[in-house]
Formats: sequence, structure tokens, C-alpha cells
Amino acid sequence: MKKYIFYTIIGFLSVISLSSCLKNNNADAITMAKEQLEKDEEIIKKFIADKKIPAVRHESGVYYQIIEPGTGNVNYSNNPRITAHYTGRLLNGNVFDSSASKAPFEFFLTGVIDGWKIGVPLIQKGGKIRLLIPSGYAYGANGAGSTIGPNTVLDFDIEIIDIK
Repeated sequence: MKKYIFYTIIGFLSVISLSSCLKNNNADAITMAKEQLEKDEEIIKKFIADKKIPAVRHESGVYYQIIEPGTGNVNYSNNPRITAHYTGRLLNGNVFDSSASKAPFEFFLTGVIDGWKIGVPLIQKGGKIRLLIPSGYAYGANGAGSTIGPNTVLDFDIEIIDIK
């Protein structure tokens, strides 16, 4: 019986200890994400100023330039199927992906990076937008493949061809 009580107490203390570690890790992750967003913000502001891009800051921290608003009144909360052409660049101008030489990209808004989830609903069918996406709304600290490094700000041109 004493062993049972001993192991129960040890187990309970382990759970409490792990729980506090998880809380600290979550707090650390949130702090790091905020710090990275601030760094990305400075990078984007300098890029916009250097390139004289008339971009607007979304409350999320994503910057955008609506080139063509498009027409229609799509409710994006219904998660429509979207067909688009796009070009994704690093801020040094290197294109890492494009639909220009491929078929248009078909997607549901829930299936793309957060920066697109924020920016695409700002336009309608026929619309064109440029998005400057902080790393936390793109591929974050992990990056993507060998081309998009950790904490990389991305620059996208997106044209909505159709929305169903």
C-alpha cells in the first residue's frame, strides 16, 4: 500500500512538473513569435520603402496592395473552391514557385498558408493582390524545403480567376 501511495504521489508530481514546463514552453513560443513578427515588420517596411510599394498593413501584420479588386460578393467563410494564378518570391526577387507555366492553382482557403487566408478574401473574382507575408503567416521557423529558409518573409502576386 505504501508503494502505491508513493508511486501515485510521484506520478502526480511528474504531471504537475510537465504541465508547468508546457506552459513555460507555450509562453516562450508566443514571445518568440511576437519578436519574430516585429523583426519581419521592420524587414517588410524597409522593403516597401525601398521598392516604393503602396502597400497597406492588415491588422494581422500582413501587408497588401490591391492591384484590382475584382467583382462579385463572395462569402469566403463558406470556403469556396478558388482558382488562381500566383507567383511567390523571396524578398531578394528569387521566384520559388509560380503557376505561370502550369495549370492554375485550385484550392480551398482552409488549405493554404495563413497569409493567403488573410489576403485572398480582400479581393473578388478577377482581382489581383500583392501580399507581403511575415514568416509566422507563411512557413515560420521551419521554412519549407531548401528554398524557403526559416523565418522568411514571402512576397506573392495572386490573381483570382474563379471562385465557386
